[in-house]
Amino acid sequence: MRLRALLDTDALGLKLLGGEDELDRTVRGVMTTDLRDPSRYLSGGELVLTGLAWRRGPADSEPFVRLLVQSGVVALAAGEAELGDVPEDLVLACARHRLPLFAVHESVAFATITEHVVRQVSGERAGDLAAVVDRHRRMMTSGPAGGGPDVVLDLLGSDLDLRAWVLSPTGRLIAGSKVGGPALPADLCARLAAEHLSAARTARRGPHRVTLGTTPYSLFPIRSSGRSPQAARDVRETLLSDWLLAVEADASDWPEERLDLLQGVTQLIAVERDRRDAARTVRRRLAQEVLELVQTGAAPAEIAARLRVAAPVLLPGLGAAPHWQVVVARVEWEGGDIEAGPVAQSLLEEVLVDPLATGPEPSDRIAVAHTGDEAIALVPLPAVSSEHDGSEAGILADALLDSIRDPLAAGLDDDGRVTLGVSAAVHSAEGLRGALEESRHARRVAAARPGRVCAAGHQELASHVLLLPFVPDDVRRAFTARLLDPLRDYDRRHRAELIPTLEAFLECDGSWTRCATRLHLHVNTLRYRVGRIEQLTSRDLSRLEDKLDFFLALRMS
Repeated sequence: MRLRALLDTDALGLKLLGGEDELDRTVRGVMTTDLRDPSRYLSGGELVLTGLAWRRGPADSEPFVRLLVQSGVVALAAGEAELGDVPEDLVLACARHRLPLFAVHESVAFATITEHVVRQVSGERAGDLAAVVDRHRRMMTSGPAGGGPDVVLDLLGSDLDLRAWVLSPTGRLIAGSKVGGPALPADLCARLAAEHLSAARTARRGPHRVTLGTTPYSLFPIRSSGRSPQAARDVRETLLSDWLLAVEADASDWPEERLDLLQGVTQLIAVERDRRDAARTVRRRLAQEVLELVQTGAAPAEIAARLRVAAPVLLPGLGAAPHWQVVVARVEWEGGDIEAGPVAQSLLEEVLVDPLATGPEPSDRIAVAHTGDEAIALVPLPAVSSEHDGSEAGILADALLDSIRDPLAAGLDDDGRVTLGVSAAVHSAEGLRGALEESRHARRVAAARPGRVCAAGHQELASHVLLLPFVPDDVRRAFTARLLDPLRDYDRRHRAELIPTLEAFLECDGSWTRCATRLHLHVNTLRYRVGRIEQLTSRDLSRLEDKLDFFLALRMS
């Protein structure tokens, strides 16, 4: 479609502010963004919609417009809801670069414009897509009448006999068809997410087809509006945060018209995703401000004042000040120039949602900032009663790990790693600095463990577990070899089971009777084995120091 056609549709509420001579340009897509530099997500030919959240002053307009023009954008539409009239500096910058500029009336949702452009650009597609989109425009509205992703999925079921679900990269159910069968089980959601992430790493074009049991599924990636698969410099930049559309069908023999239908549906759902991402801007800023205050040693009263501002945004309607938890995450990739902080930020915003919560909005209660290569989440918790200290409230590292490990490991393949650390709950500004350090220490403990996805919580920082990961590898190897290698060699030659005997003896606190019972041995046989251990290592298992050395050697081996 041509730009001038946008002005012929009164329902879009567009007013031309400049670029009359360029209205014959062809629009090939649409993208909504408030990034200061959205160029990596642009492929050319887009109409860009912006709420102007990127603009902090007049000097920001020129570089923003220049980046759009360099990326091949055909026009810019700026919403009036945030600042009222479109700033004059933006009008002048667009005029200098011959970029057509529209003002979007505050009563018009960006989703309405996006749906209109997608429908027009896709007008040559099969009639079923046009029929679905035309009949159900309300799903794209921003008001309470809009149904979001659930509406279009129900229509796929009722009109086209297709059951479909929108899933997060960890398999959380965001939206699902209520037509034609029972809800998709949580374990199946996780398996579909893992299959999608694994297939996405191959860079093959979707949909990805997979059969679980006897049921075929086709998996379609959901990307931000107007972003092509090639727009990101590296698939790993968005792999761990992109949604997916899972359809209960084998799309391998579908005609192009039906594939186009599903691609159109993913674009419509992407608008909902973009709307949610735009809403995260305020929460990200709050998290960044609080983090900077904590890291620079600001007075607790100043931090507390900022938290009082944050609490109503993160927990609207909460009467009392909440407790807070801090979660730190790091994503590491081997090779490639990937900025790790934003990747970890997007990932945390997905994984910190209760895995049993459905819908696109639950993550609106989480604020995540990033600094350097790590992301830091400020998680509000409703204040617990005076009978509890809050130590058991909130996110638990083990539960978090169980909910995300398998799907994410599939996406990380053999060149990526995710490590997370979780603090205890704190109830005051004074506790935030300690919570931040606690979560960072816990993440380092997690990083010392094997596996692609690892997490550790504050409970693990009160024992020797905190110290072991920081023992240098060469010291660790030398220490364990000196104590355990003689026993391993003896076990290999004589099948004497000295190592299992040593482990059981220490676990029984040196009790001969309990250890013999556990191993189903006569006490004299146990005494013989322990004597052989002492003889081979020149240690005395009646001494506390030697018991401790053996205990640590076993833990580090």
